[in-house]
Amino acid sequence: MFAGSLKPPRDAVWSWKAIHMFLTAVKPLFCQLSIEGRENIPTVGGCILTCNHTMGPDFLVIGYLSPRQIYFMVKAELMEANRWLGQFLRYHGCFPIHRGEGDMGAVQHAINLVQSGRVLGMFPEGTRSRSGKLQRGRSGAAYVAIQAQAPIVPAVVINSEPIFQRSNYLSLKPRAQVLARVGEPLPPPHDPNDRRSLRSYTRDVMAAMANLLPPSLRAESQTDASEDE
Repeated sequence: MFAGSLKPPRDAVWSWKAIHMFLTAVKPLFCQLSIEGRENIPTVGGCILTCNHTMGPDFLVIGYLSPRQIYFMVKAELMEANRWLGQFLRYHGCFPIHRGEGDMGAVQHAINLVQSGRVLGMFPEGTRSRSGKLQRGRSGAAYVAIQAQAPIVPAVVINSEPIFQRSNYLSLKPRAQVLARVGEPLPPPHDPNDRRSLRSYTRDVMAAMANLLPPSLRAESQTDASEDE
C-alpha cells in the first residue's frame, strides 16, 4: 500500500502539474490517502480508467494518483454553466457530453483520444451514488474500449465523501482515511459489432470494480449493462 506523495505526471500540461503539487501540499489538511494498485495503470498507450462515482471528490483522487494526465468526459451542463470554468476544464483535457441524447460526437472524441494513446477517465454508473454503494453500470466505457481496442482499468475510491466536510478538515481529530484501489487492466472483446460482448464486458468491468470495494458498498451493484453510450 502506498501512502506517500506522488510526482506530477510527466505528460500533463503545466497547470495540471501545478495543481498536483498544490494538492500534495494541502492533502494532509483534508485526508489520509492510501493507494493500492497504482502500478496497474499502463505507463504508455491508450486506456480507459473507470471509477465509482460517490458524493465525494473521487475525480480529484483519481486524477492525483494517476501517473498520467486523465482526460475526463464531463456532463455538458457543468461545462456550459460558467464560461471560465468551461475553458479551464477544456484546457485540462475535459470535454462535454450531452447525457441522454446519444451524443455520438462526444463518444467518437473519446474513442479518438484513447486511440491516440491518452488515458480516458469515465464513471460508468453515469450519476453519483448518494448512498456510496456501487450502482448499475452503463455500457459507454465498454463501448469506447471495444471501438478503440484498448483496455479498461477498473478503480474505486473509498470514503472520499468527508474530505471537504467541515467536520473533517476543521476537526482536531485525524483526517478522513481515504483508500483508492486500482485493479488489473481488462482487455476488450475483439468484435466491435457484437452487442452480447458489449453487455458481457460491461458486466465484467462492474464486477471488477465491485471486487475492489468492501462488501458493504457492493449491495446495490447491478451489472446488467444498460445500452446507454
